[in-house]
Amino acid sequence: MRQPIDQHPTDARRRRIHEIIFEADTRAGWTFDIVLMVLILTSIAVVMLESVADIRERHGDLLRGIEWAFTVLFTLEYALRLYSVRIPLRYALSPLGIIDLIAILPSYISLLIPGAQTLLVVRVLRLLRIFRIFKLAEYLAESSVLVSALRASRRKITVFLLAVLTIVIIVGTLMYVVEGEAHGFTSIPVAVYWAVVTLTTVGYGDLSPVTPLGRALAVVVMLMGYAIIAVPTGIVTMELTRARDLPVSAQACPSCGIGGHEYGAKFCRRCGAAL
Repeated sequence: MRQPIDQHPTDARRRRIHEIIFEADTRAGWTFDIVLMVLILTSIAVVMLESVADIRERHGDLLRGIEWAFTVLFTLEYALRLYSVRIPLRYALSPLGIIDLIAILPSYISLLIPGAQTLLVVRVLRLLRIFRIFKLAEYLAESSVLVSALRASRRKITVFLLAVLTIVIIVGTLMYVVEGEAHGFTSIPVAVYWAVVTLTTVGYGDLSPVTPLGRALAVVVMLMGYAIIAVPTGIVTMELTRARDLPVSAQACPSCGIGGHEYGAKFCRRCGAAL
């Protein structure tokens, strides 16, 4: 007698792998994620140690071998993640899927571009999974609120950044005219660079006005910088007060693998698949 589709051995194996890799509510899943975190931290430590000249000279071959071992393990894990979800492309294009891919690419790129393996430190981004591993649902909820606030603020912040860009271009051009090449302002782009550094109150000191008019303009830019810095903070704060703090579960979507769904949710917040 033909087995039902949901009882097919391949589907059962895929569900089991998905439960272990994506879910943190089971003992197997929790253990897998803890081991994964340890491996990620160890691989980052190996990359950092290899950047030390003395250690690289004495143990360079060993460290590179360990790096490749980690790369093979993470590649296998990435392949299993794609295998265990219903629609692999959705997971591959999700934020965590992209991070997982970026975490293994530098090793393969280093075969063509020596030294690229140093970029393996991006594996630290995979530690974002710690919020799910330890069932820190409240942290997931807070991150969801923050993301919602940033998304709601993007138009206001875009307008603000365009206004700032306009200001620094005008100020930079004026400073180029006032100070000129004789005082280090050799071009408008250089003067715009000075305006950005001054407006953001960084003040590297590599360029500074000499003429009285230039210094007066610099004072205006400095005072304007203090006022401008507070604007994006106020925009995001306003949106944060409007955001709703909804409880979030650690359940992962079986289709795209994304987590952070509200308790009781029946469909994925990203792809709409049934949970």
